[in-house]
Amino acid sequence: MNKVRTMEEMPLSRFHFKMFAYSGGSAFLDGYIIGIIAVALSVMQRQIDMSLTVTGLIGMATLAGMFVGGMLGGYLTDLMGRKKIFIINMLIIAIVSTLQFFTNDPMQLVILRFILGVMIGADFPIAGALMTEFSPQKNRGSLLGGLNGLWYVGYASSYLVGYFMLVFGDTSWRWMLLSSAVPAVIMFFARLKMPESPRWLANKGREEEANAIVHKIYGKNVVMSKEPEIKVKTTFLDIFRNGNGKWTMFVAVFWSLQVVPTFAIGTYIPEILGQFGFANGTKEYLGSAIINIVYLVGLFPFLYLVERYGRRPTLIWPFLVCSLSLIALGLGSASGTNMSFILIVVLFIIYGTLNTGMGIHQWIYPNELFPTHIRGTAMGFSTGITRITSAIGTLFFPAFLANYGVSATFYACGAMYFIGFLVALFMAPETKNMSLSQASSMNKGSGNPQNKSFTQKKTIN
Repeated sequence: MNKVRTMEEMPLSRFHFKMFAYSGGSAFLDGYIIGIIAVALSVMQRQIDMSLTVTGLIGMATLAGMFVGGMLGGYLTDLMGRKKIFIINMLIIAIVSTLQFFTNDPMQLVILRFILGVMIGADFPIAGALMTEFSPQKNRGSLLGGLNGLWYVGYASSYLVGYFMLVFGDTSWRWMLLSSAVPAVIMFFARLKMPESPRWLANKGREEEANAIVHKIYGKNVVMSKEPEIKVKTTFLDIFRNGNGKWTMFVAVFWSLQVVPTFAIGTYIPEILGQFGFANGTKEYLGSAIINIVYLVGLFPFLYLVERYGRRPTLIWPFLVCSLSLIALGLGSASGTNMSFILIVVLFIIYGTLNTGMGIHQWIYPNELFPTHIRGTAMGFSTGITRITSAIGTLFFPAFLANYGVSATFYACGAMYFIGFLVALFMAPETKNMSLSQASSMNKGSGNPQNKSFTQKKTIN
């Protein structure tokens, strides 16, 4: 007689990689859309007279939209399902990306970038929930972490595309912004074929539909989970109740402390390199592309380390190294000596590879620590908080850079990473080798969470 296994016990298969591709479109487009504006802004500023405030608004509009989209999309996906909103988002992103080509006023672009942010913000929690709910237990960390890697693929790709589109001259910024419509259209058609999450269906009392999907994908001898998925009404405030508030605060704080300097520096890398003295020709754009491509190197060892050594150490120590790297850049700028292009790039690479590596926890922690009925809500809330804090940082970054210079900018960013190191040191939990039931049971109080999940007969997955 064949042994009955759960979805989480199944080995990696072609299906899991398909789900990774469906979910990865969110991260890729987020990185691409945020990255392409950096090069586009540099070209626009030579064609259109814009104040620092308007420049900041364009840079931060997508992040501000993600605040709205994250808050709304995460909650809606827990209420209405994963698949439906996932498909609609891509269609709207493709349309709005196309409209950017025809803008004639900076404020029109601010509005369109805000709408893009809303759609991307709504897409993020759905992607994380879907990947989490279909992932094998022993590979969940690396699969979720890999989604963050696609963010950097999108980010690096945007700089390469922007660099090569500079040959279009005065209108190159329009083509750069239009280019995000291409991956959006591809993802729209791909997602039409994806399944709904069985865990979400069962949580809404639709067990028959859930079991049908599980059997179709994995076979008749596979069940969704060892513990029954209890039907629970989704309530937004549940992310602050029943022990969940601690993890909501932890995720929002560590994620914000990582992405605020990431977005601020990343959006204005060409200007930063220009202040270091590399503003001749297009070297600052090429340098940006090289830096972001090499950032991806940091992802691959962390996909192994997060499963081998756990979540805690792969978050704590990268925060510290990133802090020291940025402070070193600040000291080099403050010393008055001309730092070589190679040394600057190397320091950026040290910072960027470790930053990429620990960035995998943006997807892992919020999706592992919360149960099915609020998983999307928690991820959406965290996405929203981190994007609005990043938007504020990006808005004021040009003025801060102009008024205080490169050194002070890197000192401030380095300080944020050091605070992140302390937060991770004292708050980060370990969820390695836990099922979703075990990880979410950590929210319920003290004691051994791994043992606790087995004693609670009505644990929500």
